[in-house]
Amino acid sequence: MSEELEIVGLTKKMLRDFVINNTLWKTDLAPMPRSKATWLISNERISEDDYCGVLAYEGKKMVSFIYMFPDLINNKTKEGKKAYWMIDWWVIDKYKDSILGTYIYNQAVKFAEKQVLIKGYTENVQEFYDKQPFTVIASRLRHTLFFSLDSSMLIGKFRFLKSVKFIIDGIDSIVGKTIRFINKKKLANRTKQLKYDFINQLDSDTWSFIEPRCKNDLILKTFNYVNWQLDNNQYLQLPISKKTPYKNLQTGISDNIHIHNLKIISDDKIIGFLSYVINYNEFNVKYFLVENEKYYDLCVDVLMENLIKSKRNFMFTDDTKLSDNIKKRYFSLFIHKVLKKGLAHNDTKIDNDSVTMLNRDGHFY
Repeated sequence: MSEELEIVGLTKKMLRDFVINNTLWKTDLAPMPRSKATWLISNERISEDDYCGVLAYEGKKMVSFIYMFPDLINNKTKEGKKAYWMIDWWVIDKYKDSILGTYIYNQAVKFAEKQVLIKGYTENVQEFYDKQPFTVIASRLRHTLFFSLDSSMLIGKFRFLKSVKFIIDGIDSIVGKTIRFINKKKLANRTKQLKYDFINQLDSDTWSFIEPRCKNDLILKTFNYVNWQLDNNQYLQLPISKKTPYKNLQTGISDNIHIHNLKIISDDKIIGFLSYVINYNEFNVKYFLVENEKYYDLCVDVLMENLIKSKRNFMFTDDTKLSDNIKKRYFSLFIHKVLKKGLAHNDTKIDNDSVTMLNRDGHFY
């Protein structure tokens, strides 16, 4: 590796200075969108000296980045136990086969004082984690429900189709419209008597509904924390994205990206709460909370009504019950499932023996 290599621990205070001076967002590649950085430093749960990442530079060029997020494990107290999500681990191609990746990773673990959580990882790093002092604490299925062919994903997987993109787009449009028509018929008038209150921030009634349904979550939920999670300022829509002078490693900017939060109301009573992110063709479920089993199907209908209205091509969720309900009652082209394993460093203090990682835990996209 080059002698010019510099490793930088990115604290919240440093990130704040970077935002004020626009240090990272001028040319080339940025570790995260500026909107995401601004959102991070607004989180009162993160202290000024907490680490939000580790950067490696060769001269002025970023060659590696680990995205870290300080959070509080729910130990049934108001304070919670601090731990760090390790969200992303990137190394430039030039150093893929060097020791840089392992070195910067070990630095991140050191900065986190070995209090590290990982929500999921890709197969190409399985061997690495097998040799590290990490334990699987929760496994779940990631469900991707497709409601069209989705030409962008097809072409991404099969590059040779790019030359006939206009044909695939046409077929994709027809298939998508047909599936939406079928599902709209299945939806019928099931949600006719309901009201939806879309919100940007929580009110006391909404929090009273959310709080008891999240009391056993892995991550401590508070009024301010959930408000921060649902803040749309973390995303930035770019109508003319090709003119942006830099690219980002993390998701957060798009020509169509937005978070939608809504209370589902029946007879002036909240029976459900739904939060989802639209990102181009993707519909990504963050919160799906229902008062009780009596209203479950009805709240799924609300979710599908929002999906149909959004005209998105596919849905992401880690909620197997939700995915199975949609599969049973609505039409999708196919459903892709992949096992995701949640890890914790062996020195990470978790009081709960039966851990589950839900959509709303460690989901910062």
